[in-house]
Amino acid sequence: MKVRYIALLMLLFVAVGSVLPNGLSLNSIGPKGFGMGGAFVGLANDYSAIYWNPAGLTQMQKNFVGVFATDVIPMGTYKLYMPLPSPYPAIDIDTKTKTNHYIAPNLMGYYHCQLAEGLIFGLGVYVPAGIGAEWDGEDLKMLSGNTPVEWMSKIGVVNISPVAAYKFSDQFSVGVAFNIFYAMFDLKRPGGGGYQYEESSSGMGYGVTVGALVKANEMFSFGASFRTKTTVTMSGEAENPAMALYTAPATSDFDREVSWPMWIAGGIAFHPMPEFVITADVQFSQWSESEDEFTTEFKDAKWVAALTPNDNNKFILKWKDATQIRFGLGYSVDESLDLRAGFYIDPAPAPDETYNFLFPSISYNAITIGGGYKMSDFVFDLGVEYLMGKDREIDPIANPDAMPGTHGMNIFAFSFGIGYEFE
Repeated sequence: MKVRYIALLMLLFVAVGSVLPNGLSLNSIGPKGFGMGGAFVGLANDYSAIYWNPAGLTQMQKNFVGVFATDVIPMGTYKLYMPLPSPYPAIDIDTKTKTNHYIAPNLMGYYHCQLAEGLIFGLGVYVPAGIGAEWDGEDLKMLSGNTPVEWMSKIGVVNISPVAAYKFSDQFSVGVAFNIFYAMFDLKRPGGGGYQYEESSSGMGYGVTVGALVKANEMFSFGASFRTKTTVTMSGEAENPAMALYTAPATSDFDREVSWPMWIAGGIAFHPMPEFVITADVQFSQWSESEDEFTTEFKDAKWVAALTPNDNNKFILKWKDATQIRFGLGYSVDESLDLRAGFYIDPAPAPDETYNFLFPSISYNAITIGGGYKMSDFVFDLGVEYLMGKDREIDPIANPDAMPGTHGMNIFAFSFGIGYEFE
């Protein structure tokens, strides 16, 4: 039983290494939207409109350039207790992820065009996705032939996004952003027989974000935003000394297509009084069309012969579509100081049957706070959020291809930005 169970785990992680479950996105971009729970599509009244709703740029009166940095700190837990027949010791694991900081620098700005009234251009260079997990190999050695190896995943995406927005009237604006994704991914995990598997890859992909903003009156505005599915062709190198069992070289180049989902959102901003705003968004991600099945095309013929016949070059994800519900509050104390807060619900798209802990998919309830301070032509913004994850119990009998045990994750993140307005 023990040998069969360990073999099953090794098969699982060969598949994990072969095809990345690459569906993680940062929940909020820009410290203002960050502090308001990401309920920003219907408001979109600062530079982060480039991400949320490009039509919102038409609300700006001056030109602007800003930089901000976001730090994401995941805190994962994993527990597994599985008794085995005598004389084998029970599998008993109780561990936590290492405390890593995933820091993302960002740059955004916009400029009023002199060629046509109501036309504004912008540019964003920002990180829409980037997170990972790193576990202590000593704590997990029972899953790797009693030999400690590294377990680590790290993914980052940089989006270069030129934007154009046009105000047709005081009530109606549209905008479009072109998304040029550059993605990077590193992975380390067991390769079988106590060996270390590792890979590194990068690639490019392209997409579009289209947004509209309707300002019905002084109290209400409505926004809608649509982002296309973005497929990135990743290329890299994998290394696994265990491939010597197949008389194959330890390394092979590979290609892999991974995707970020189509995203559509609608939002409302309500000003019951000029200094106070309440926002609400519904944001839908079509994970089922992007995180269903990934295939790795290895370049070495012996790797192909060893892994392809049993579909070990594939990873079946079967992620489900997910809808986030977001709420935000903003209050202007005076012309210089703003206070913000928010809350959102973020359901996990990964089903139990395909769960793995190198890319945890947890359902979260998140609370956020933030603030902004304006001093002359300079603007300072801070947003903080805490995502409270719901533990997932993965039954090994009901889900034989998943990572069994109890999985947990909380995430602390903050974002700080400095901007400058000019004529």
